[in-house]
Amino acid sequence: MGRHDLRPVRVHDTATLLMKTKRSSAPPPWYKAMTEYPPTQALVRPQPVSHTNHNVRLRPQRKYKKPSKMFMPQPITYMEDKLRQEFFGDHPWELARPRILLENDGKDYQRWDWSKPSQPGRPVDGESVVQRQMWLMEHERPDPKKPTTMKKAAAYDKARKEFYDLRHFDEIETRIAKEEAQSYGADFGKSAQEVGMQLEGEQFEKFKIWAREQVTLVEQSRSAAYTGFASPTKNKEEVEPKQESEGVEAALSELAVDNDEQ
Repeated sequence: MGRHDLRPVRVHDTATLLMKTKRSSAPPPWYKAMTEYPPTQALVRPQPVSHTNHNVRLRPQRKYKKPSKMFMPQPITYMEDKLRQEFFGDHPWELARPRILLENDGKDYQRWDWSKPSQPGRPVDGESVVQRQMWLMEHERPDPKKPTTMKKAAAYDKARKEFYDLRHFDEIETRIAKEEAQSYGADFGKSAQEVGMQLEGEQFEKFKIWAREQVTLVEQSRSAAYTGFASPTKNKEEVEPKQESEGVEAALSELAVDNDEQ
């Protein structure tokens, strides 16, 4: 039998033999479906057909020749993965911006024209830079006389500069719209920075109260330590006057008794 277990392939034959010999009274529930759609007999994964697509740049796949990796799925990588890793590595705070995950379904090239950096109805984000860079690498020619397209670094610099300009324009447009609305009496409440400063001030006031309590406890522990060392002397001083007063009272009582006898 070797390394491969061929018993599951002969399940249908075994069930048929059991029914012919009357050892099984009824066929199992899966018998009819397995008769119509028998399992494959090929235990070796066929080589995938290579499709040449000049519009999609894929990394050359590594050929696994070892028998131990015969059934391992081949890695699927795209050029956009490297571009996204580079952009978000340089701009990590872009990942903190809220984003709708359903806006990209893998068919953006059918609806957007990436020959332009900005798309109507689509916010400018990191994916815009990636798609714009891909278009520049595939279609943009720095020299019209040469058929070579733009290099990766040059396309990244151009797409990144266009991204900065569009983001700067959006921020200015938003700020002006807010100022116009405020001039007509709109109230947007506190800004994110003001709210953060307020929360920080509240926590600082709580910290000051806690610090005062800690300082008071430390001072009390220090004073208790000092009074603990001085307590034996103080007790002696308190006991001696008490004994002297008792002796004086006893002497006065004896004098009073003598006077009564006289």
